[in-house]
Amino acid sequence: MNFRPLHDRVLVRRIEAEEKTSGGIIIPDTAKEKPQEGEVVSAGTGARSESGEVHPLEVKAGDRVLFGKWSGTEVKVNGEDLLIMKESDILGIIG
Repeated sequence: MNFRPLHDRVLVRRIEAEEKTSGGIIIPDTAKEKPQEGEVVSAGTGARSESGEVHPLEVKAGDRVLFGKWSGTEVKVNGEDLLIMKESDILGIIG
């Protein structure tokens, strides 16, 4: 199934956090938080202004991004858990 988000929405794949701390302590699954870092899988065409102009998105497929802890809606596409969120929910691009 092909999926392309509409307007200013972005499809993001979470990037799992390290299972070990820098000191070598292994973090159990029950103590882990949901990662707030992800990779953009696909992006919409852009937001439409009141005058009808389309403003392109700043993010593109392949960008690594940071987003809020409770941002987005979880969906399953091709058996993979992904997030759909508005570009405004993205805090920044990494790299």
